[in-house]
Amino acid sequence: MPTELTDYDPTLGNKFIFVTGGVMSGLGKGITAASTGRLLANAGFDVTAVKIDPYLNVDAGTMNPYQHGEVYVLKDGGEVDLDLGNYERFLDIDMTFDHNVTTGKTYQHVIEKERAGDYLGKTVQIIPHVTDDIKRRVREAAAGHDVCIVEVGGTVGDIEGMPYLEALRQFSHEEDDDDILFTHVTLVPYSKNGEQKTKPTQHSVKELRSIGLQPDVLVGRCDDKLDVQTKEKIALFCDVPVDAVFSNPDVDDIYHVPLMVEEEGLDEYVMAELGLSERATPPAERTTEWREIVTREATDTVEIALVGKYALEDAYISIHESLKHAGFETRTDVEVLWVDSEEMDDAHAARLERADGVIVPGGFGSRGTQGKIDAIRYAREHDVPFLGLCLGFQMAVVEYARNVCGFEGAHSAEVDAETPHPVIDILPEQYEVEDMGGTMRLGAHETEITAGTVAHDVYGDTSCTERHRHRYEVNPEYIDAIEREGLVFSGRADNRMEILELPRSDHPFFFGTQFHPEFRSRPGRASPPFVALVEASLTRRGGDDDRRGGEGDRRRGEEEQGEVTA
Repeated sequence: MPTELTDYDPTLGNKFIFVTGGVMSGLGKGITAASTGRLLANAGFDVTAVKIDPYLNVDAGTMNPYQHGEVYVLKDGGEVDLDLGNYERFLDIDMTFDHNVTTGKTYQHVIEKERAGDYLGKTVQIIPHVTDDIKRRVREAAAGHDVCIVEVGGTVGDIEGMPYLEALRQFSHEEDDDDILFTHVTLVPYSKNGEQKTKPTQHSVKELRSIGLQPDVLVGRCDDKLDVQTKEKIALFCDVPVDAVFSNPDVDDIYHVPLMVEEEGLDEYVMAELGLSERATPPAERTTEWREIVTREATDTVEIALVGKYALEDAYISIHESLKHAGFETRTDVEVLWVDSEEMDDAHAARLERADGVIVPGGFGSRGTQGKIDAIRYAREHDVPFLGLCLGFQMAVVEYARNVCGFEGAHSAEVDAETPHPVIDILPEQYEVEDMGGTMRLGAHETEITAGTVAHDVYGDTSCTERHRHRYEVNPEYIDAIEREGLVFSGRADNRMEILELPRSDHPFFFGTQFHPEFRSRPGRASPPFVALVEASLTRRGGDDDRRGGEGDRRRGEEEQGEVTA
């Protein structure tokens, strides 16, 4: 489990940027916050982030992906909201479970202290006990960093968010004025006559001010940049300088948002307000690596089939981003074709057959597993580059056991408790744990890689450290029989099989990982398995285009006519 919070040292002098959102959820305040952090990091500051999630869940581990997207796993095993993944990718940092504050976590801690008698008989209340715990968590997560960006999930006015906004109000009285900045992100829609409307922003700020918080910076989410007149009107009615109103228009790629808000001068304004300008690296000397990476022009295109059961991009957001990172590194435009593993009708099967590479992602439960097995078999038998992640790794073992090793009815015991061949099962020592949560393998663990294998070539080393989120493993009783038939377990952690592969002589790229390499991928530091998949897919596409005389152009034409992609 994640470690406990450490003691806060108030002498460190942190700067805090609190980011709230209004009008509606899903505006992109997390990307706005992450982009601000990226620009401050470019200016030489050590930046960290905290995500506040007002829901009663202790963590995101039990949430359905349709509710909040994927469950993102941190290095210490914390299961958190996907926004922390964006912070890790934008800031290129490794966060911990301490950087995610939830109502469940906070209330649980306060109630445990009450039960232990720590409050000495006092009446335990939202104010001051819950708000004090919130402030403590924020300060402890910020300790040791120059700037801490704190995103408050939800929208202003939500009843579950009120304790957090009250905590921020108190926070503003306890810190120096030049150590705190309040940024509010709102919607600026167009009316039918094409006018940018400021009333939603006005009402949102009015709601925020009624709680006792005055925003220092306003960021308008809009289709296009805010007109000068729009900025002036927002400034007048919301009581902020015109210079404090910024645009965050729609862009083709979220990684371009830092470039957009930099053009607006958001970073310089924030540094001036926080008294950081003199400490910042001069603009002419700041790193341009981010801009160079995310604006790198692609010279090739590949199509990767993502075979899953959640028809929602946020459910697999880290995979999408990892493919994008691999595209940056290989100068490739990676197009994702959604293949529904539960339906697998003619249209989805056609996308699978059209793809240059195949990914079968992780997941839990039985729904859609047969479609994943069928997709894996197709990739194996047709020499299509394949990457299996977690459950995808396990289903690759099942497929091989059934169709190559001859273990009829082989399956995962998680999916089919009556299978005659549980090639995926809980390890013997796990049966002794009564609490099933105790058997979950979470967080970063090291894998030993066999020299001379595809895995060794992919990682360039004889070990790797990646993040895990699973309970079931390859059954040790079947390992020798499976390897005799040609499948290689090239990465291991004691008796746990971590990486599988087929030799290059048998398949151009057939690779699976029990862990989730997508959680450590970054722009400029792409995940090795994803880079290897894209490279193998490029090779296949090049060969296919040569043989078919421009088939790639025909396929692109079909997509322009309305082929659905993820």
